[in-house]
Amino acid sequence: MFPPRPSSLADGFPRRDRFLMLKITNKEYTAVRQHGEETYPNECCGVLLGQMEDDGTRVVTSAARCGNTRSDSPQNRYHIDPKELVRIQREGRERGEDIIGFYHSHPDHPAQWSPTDLAEAHWFGCSYVITAVAKGRAAMTNSFELTGSEENDKKLVDEKIEVR
Repeated sequence: MFPPRPSSLADGFPRRDRFLMLKITNKEYTAVRQHGEETYPNECCGVLLGQMEDDGTRVVTSAARCGNTRSDSPQNRYHIDPKELVRIQREGRERGEDIIGFYHSHPDHPAQWSPTDLAEAHWFGCSYVITAVAKGRAAMTNSFELTGSEENDKKLVDEKIEVR
């Protein structure tokens, strides 16, 4: 018997019979982490653009910085203006890129998703990258894939980051 073939997101939903991975260039990885340092003690946020490989691996080819529009609690919450998101998506498509994920920082907190992060995540099959910024310096960076098919069954699942 052959093992199950890794699946893509062809049907729109991630499957659990594949290894979760985000590949990112050193340049983009460094830029994401620096963004967190520059916005400290507030959260930074941005969009990851690239392509999906046949096995479901997301490959980041560029990262777009966004402004954190949260004025009530920017030190522990973020929000991307929908107009900015549409512009980034349009510009990415012109370059042959899709939105494959998002990133933000956790100032003086672990690089682990919070209940708020899960509640505010809505792009199924995308990566959610979190960088812990401790006293102004980027520390750990982790990635999670939003799995599920609707709000009541969504989960953020650990995903390996490969820096190339």
